[in-house]
Amino acid sequence: MRFSVYQESKKGGRRVNQDRMGYLYTRDSLLMLVADGMGGHARGEVASQLTLQTLASIYQRDAKPLLADPVRFLEDSVLAAHRELHRYRAEHSLPEAPRTTLVACIVQQGVAIWAHVGDSRLYMIRGGRILDRTIDHSRVHHLVQSGLIRAEDAKDHPERNRIFNCIGAYVAPTVEVSRPVALRNGDTLLLCSDGLWGTLNDRQVADAFAGKTVMRAVPELMELALELGGPESDNCTGVAMTWAGTESMEMVPPSESPVSTLLIPEGTVASTIQMPRVGEPGVDEELSEDQIDEAVAEIQKAIQRSTKLVGK
Repeated sequence: MRFSVYQESKKGGRRVNQDRMGYLYTRDSLLMLVADGMGGHARGEVASQLTLQTLASIYQRDAKPLLADPVRFLEDSVLAAHRELHRYRAEHSLPEAPRTTLVACIVQQGVAIWAHVGDSRLYMIRGGRILDRTIDHSRVHHLVQSGLIRAEDAKDHPERNRIFNCIGAYVAPTVEVSRPVALRNGDTLLLCSDGLWGTLNDRQVADAFAGKTVMRAVPELMELALELGGPESDNCTGVAMTWAGTESMEMVPPSESPVSTLLIPEGTVASTIQMPRVGEPGVDEELSEDQIDEAVAEIQKAIQRSTKLVGK
């Protein structure tokens, strides 16, 4: 597989960034994730972090190098994350489990399939148009679909942050899985939290990627979202991938900017998701400023290592 990928997250006007993002890939499979911890409940950042770590662990176990059943993986791993959040609640004697939304996408054999819970979105962009987009599991979307409010009024509606489907609630989440979509060269998939899409319309999202690489488009789109969101803007997170096609080993140039997964050793899983290690603070423990800086630096190094690994 060959693709270009970029991820970025900013806390906006909030005190804490409760969004988490990341991607993993083997020689024949790619998994991208964005989770948005729910600020109206305790420890939203714990929920998003544990959710990503749970899906990443299961992917590392099951992608050999393909996932045998992507739909089952998406459904089962989300439910596993839900159970993990309730285990965390019991372990820490909390009145309720921390909660998060999630959007996840798998690409393998030139086909994309995605799933979401809540209002974190995936956009599929082809030829300057949004070909497909996830439907929010939210109160406001229901009002729009029912004709009770106009779509342009949704972003300012007082109930715009109310969602009815999430990971960690009292009832298990409903995992909405897409149909499989065959990718064409140049197709772009954008996974993002509501802090990114909430102040933008579909045209602005599509235009941001017109004639631009994901490395340029995502930062510009985030800056626009944060500017429109003002001083109280939400956490803003996006992971975007532009597909460059499948390949044979003879097609891999010695120095090519898109990721070429054929150059990964068999059995290897490249990842930008930081997993807990023995002796490190858990996600529920407070980190010092130095520890936060060190963690950010380590994630950046992981991204650089994975890029170099497939770009030589």
